[in-house]
Amino acid sequence: MNGIIIIDKPAGRTSHDIVYEVRRLTGIKKVGHTGTLDPMATGVLPVCVGNATKAADMLTLSDKTYIAELILGKTTDTQDAEGNVLTECEVNCAETEIREAVASFEGEIEQIPPMYSAVKQNGKKLYELARKGIEVERKSRRVTINSIEVLEINGTHVTIEASCSKGTYIRTLCEDIGKKLNTGAYMNTLRRTKTGCFSINKSHTLEELEKEGVEKFLLPVDKMFMEYPFIVLNEKQVKSVVNGVRMTYTRGIEGQTYRVYDEDDRFLCISEIKDGRLTLLKSFWN
Repeated sequence: MNGIIIIDKPAGRTSHDIVYEVRRLTGIKKVGHTGTLDPMATGVLPVCVGNATKAADMLTLSDKTYIAELILGKTTDTQDAEGNVLTECEVNCAETEIREAVASFEGEIEQIPPMYSAVKQNGKKLYELARKGIEVERKSRRVTINSIEVLEINGTHVTIEASCSKGTYIRTLCEDIGKKLNTGAYMNTLRRTKTGCFSINKSHTLEELEKEGVEKFLLPVDKMFMEYPFIVLNEKQVKSVVNGVRMTYTRGIEGQTYRVYDEDDRFLCISEIKDGRLTLLKSFWN
């Protein structure tokens, strides 16, 4: 059994919990997720089964879209609703101010990773230090907010939708919006609605998997790479590629990444044209 399942992760479960459930349902040990969601978060979690796990690292790099609710007027030590309240203040912001503040984060921004994160510093995960009451100075990171907009404002509750690059912390974004408004803020809820080409409307609950079986919802590995054009190789070319030869391929575009198939429509690999040669990036043949 090989392929990808798009799971709608429920709140209160870790990403590793979901992997365990898929292993239990399939009897397959080779299962992995493609980008951690915090236990409180819900939404799109692609899970790779069998040889699809080879592609997990590539999907982890994909852009993601989230819907988050932030609450103005308070900050917490975890930047979300599960933390201890650190500060409180009155909120007197007009809706136009809130919308302008949120919009100002579109584009490339600097983010300081939160203490409650898995980022390592001097060999220690930050959340391990945070749990001991230790706070250390962290270097800022450059991330990209492709788009961000306000969906709803209800008093101090503000719902936003953000599409962003790998490594973006939405709870840090919420806190930074609060700083911009001089009120403070924390993330109250988080739902991931898209990862790469996989969206929430194509996801399935654990209950569906339990009732109808995993195989019904398993997507072929190449569905992960549909944004790339494809090429079809003849039998001789396939042998070259499978044997690790960087084959000359003049019909491709230099620097372009391709899905590669044989003449029987079997997905073989992801390759890139480098110096006029088809260069293997990731193989999926058995």
